[in-house]
Amino acid sequence: MRSSHHIDGMQGSGKASDWAVIKNLLPYLWKFKARVFLALFCLVAAKVANLGVPILLKELIDAMNLSLNQALAVIPISLILAYGLLRLSASLFTELRELLFSRVTESAVRTVALQVFEHLHALSLRFHLSRQTGGMTRDIERGTRGIQSLISYSLYSIIPTLVELGLVLAYFSISYHFGFAAITLGALFFYVIFTIKVTEWRTQYRRKMNDLDSKANQKAIDSLINFETVKYFGNEAYEAQRYDENLRRYREAAIQSQRSLAFLNAGQQTIISLGLIGILFLASQGVAQGKMSLGDLVLVNVLMIQLYIPLNFLGVIYREIKQALTDMDRMFSLLGTDREIKDRPNAPELIIHDKTLGPCVRFENVSFSYEKNRAILDGISFVIQPGKTVAVVGHSGAGKSTLARLLFRFYEPTSGSILIDGQDIAQVKQASLRQQIGIVPQDTVLFNDTIAYNIAYGRPGASQAEIEQAAKAAQIHAFVASLPDGYQTQVGERGLKLSGGEKQRVAIARTLLKNPSLLIFDEATSALDSKTERAIQDELMSLAKNHTTLVIAHRLSTVIHADEILVLDQGRLLESGKHHDLIAKNGSYAAMWRTQLQQANSD
Repeated sequence: MRSSHHIDGMQGSGKASDWAVIKNLLPYLWKFKARVFLALFCLVAAKVANLGVPILLKELIDAMNLSLNQALAVIPISLILAYGLLRLSASLFTELRELLFSRVTESAVRTVALQVFEHLHALSLRFHLSRQTGGMTRDIERGTRGIQSLISYSLYSIIPTLVELGLVLAYFSISYHFGFAAITLGALFFYVIFTIKVTEWRTQYRRKMNDLDSKANQKAIDSLINFETVKYFGNEAYEAQRYDENLRRYREAAIQSQRSLAFLNAGQQTIISLGLIGILFLASQGVAQGKMSLGDLVLVNVLMIQLYIPLNFLGVIYREIKQALTDMDRMFSLLGTDREIKDRPNAPELIIHDKTLGPCVRFENVSFSYEKNRAILDGISFVIQPGKTVAVVGHSGAGKSTLARLLFRFYEPTSGSILIDGQDIAQVKQASLRQQIGIVPQDTVLFNDTIAYNIAYGRPGASQAEIEQAAKAAQIHAFVASLPDGYQTQVGERGLKLSGGEKQRVAIARTLLKNPSLLIFDEATSALDSKTERAIQDELMSLAKNHTTLVIAHRLSTVIHADEILVLDQGRLLESGKHHDLIAKNGSYAAMWRTQLQQANSD
């Protein structure tokens, strides 16, 4: 069962604190708490062994020095063996720690990425229409990479360095006087403060680089997706100029970031050098006074270098951790986005009483608006009886396609209710509702995959025989069979390798394979030529037989056989009835009919 965690402090695009981001990540890691504790044990063991290495080196130097002073060239074999074993132990514990934690890291990344992906699919159509897909996918990519970076840098750099620092300070305080620990701690304190302050200042440039990178990526993807439109208008140079403008701004931000990095590195090296000078001065004095041996001098020097080597990268590590937290914040903010359309607690499945004919669909005084003060539907009421076909016609912007979106629950009505077999669709599970509805849209967008895959998308897991049966019913099997690769033919981006009629037939086959109880044809033939439209229209009429069907149309000639025709204008229902009855009324429908006949004759 996948975990679902509340995202504290994140609503929409608001930036959360670093601790809030870490808090949101912890539950994903805590699922593997046994591995976490074992990995931390290996970390401490590796650092204890690492501390023992220079201590044994000190003992070895002192032993050799004593032997030389006594004119006895005795080689302390036991110390050499212990030295080698400690170095090996430090490496083995380090590798074991990384081996143990790799599953934790990758599992957390997988869980978060999947949860974000599922959440994005659960968000409303309103959200997706207002977002740039290219930038959003980049946010997810950087966010998952940020989890890996945060865990890697904290577990493999920050925490080990802190453990080693604690061990070194304890050893200095016990074995030598407090001055060694004070200088080490003081240098570290100034180093960390300087690094944090400068890196915080530098973060603005990194965040600016991120924003510009996302914008450049958005424009590039948008331009490539609309490749044909760019070509139609000869705007290649314009698109390149827009893209280059973002790249130029990105370059300026990157240069500013590099300059600030140079300042950070210079300051860090200055603090480290001062700390080393102070430590070596104290150690040299100790040797000169006979309070410390040469082994002690070597030990102090090795411990400081061993401690400062990871600190050399603290600025980079801190910056990367801050960057990782920023990237994770943007990804987690997607999880914090309100779904808008949610299932009620313990929502029941939608039950269709007669799956042979289909359900009864009822719109009861439904009003809807995408924005305030701009009504799209105003008190719409009508009924589609089981097995009947109701067509909705009207001018562009009348609200016809909005009916289909409301049926799918992409949006909720502002007021009123929609009932299917007496069940308010706002009260049932969205998945069960959408499983019962099939749609053939005006603009059929196909996946960049095979014809077989796109047809099978109506019912994933369908057999090849079922796919071919659906294709035959949609009158496309013969065409597919004539292709060199048959059903394995790639359709290209958005299905651009197929003609409009071929794409529509794939959409019909996909809907047939789904075998829904309620059919929606949303201007399914308006983008086709007359000959193809007539052929597709016959298939749609055949498909609509004995199905509850809602037809949304602009061309009135496609709906004259409907059981009832509804005329919408500016979101209001003006007329309803059969084709001949509406013609006889000589109202809005009759006027539209005459206009379209004149256009057809002039063509």
